[in-house]
Amino acid sequence: MTTLHASLSLQSNVPLPLAPETGGTSVVRRLVRLFGYLLLSGVFALTVLYAGVQAYIAWKLTHPYVSPLVSNPMQAKNLPYSDVHFPSADGQTVVDGWWIPVTGSRQSVVLSHGYGANREESWVPMYDLADLLHRLGYNVLMFDYGFASAKHRLPATGGILESQQLLGAIHYAREQGTRELIVWGFSMGAGTALQAALQHAPVDAMILDSTFLPDDDTLAYNLNRIPFELPKLPTLQLIKQFLPIMGGTSLDRIPSERAQHTTFDFPMLLIHGTADDKAPVYLAENVAKAQTNPYTQLWTVQGAIHEMIYRTHKQEYVKRITAFLGEVHVLTVNKAFGNEAVHV
Repeated sequence: MTTLHASLSLQSNVPLPLAPETGGTSVVRRLVRLFGYLLLSGVFALTVLYAGVQAYIAWKLTHPYVSPLVSNPMQAKNLPYSDVHFPSADGQTVVDGWWIPVTGSRQSVVLSHGYGANREESWVPMYDLADLLHRLGYNVLMFDYGFASAKHRLPATGGILESQQLLGAIHYAREQGTRELIVWGFSMGAGTALQAALQHAPVDAMILDSTFLPDDDTLAYNLNRIPFELPKLPTLQLIKQFLPIMGGTSLDRIPSERAQHTTFDFPMLLIHGTADDKAPVYLAENVAKAQTNPYTQLWTVQGAIHEMIYRTHKQEYVKRITAFLGEVHVLTVNKAFGNEAVHV
């Protein structure tokens, strides 16, 4: 019977009963499962944390802290002025500013401040430049971009909305009787001026100091300044994904490449430092290479940093600015009389 039973068991498909787990084996398997759960939970938590960091960076980029105004042209430089308000070119917002007139002057400069600052932009310093321009006989328009506005706050969009606000400022200056108009921009304010130029801004010249244009390369360039290291590829892609959510504008909408390689029909004075750690010098070099106007100039300053060239090279800065404005004035007068061939 034993032999027959064993034979039948071997021929059947019914599995033989397994030996029961020992206490040690059961504990090990439970520990392995627990470790797996903890590992997956940790990976998930790190992923959420990493994405949260990129979302925070995108929020900070589109909503920079801007200090409130602390003075005005009269207090700072004894310059009479009036508070002005005008619509952006797209009619989407109201822009606030100061109009500093010179009696009888038809020459005006619109000052285009940089990212993270307002119309005062103390580190440039903007009041000193307004005073210089006023003494040279120029009306001056100082205004706040939407991301710096106290009353009509908007997210920073890298020049998409800001170019509309700048165009509104240019139209306002023209409406005051301006015949000769120069835009003087700093950092992203200079990049915004180029974006306005792509939209046929009615200007006679531009002065562009420390030009910044947002794109993948310049974003990566600035991420290197973060005190902790982040992997470039996923970081850039995540920030780009969050930017439209936080600010309403995609980085890919900013015409950085086109602004760098378009030929404009007016003269430019491009000023840039070789040690600029926010806006790489190739931005100004690319813009300069694309120009054919014989009065366009590129002044690269060895060892100079972002937006500090006036402070560190004041005498030469003022000399170059004054000479360039003089050339633009002669060109504008010649153009009015139909004699554009006269060289200064």
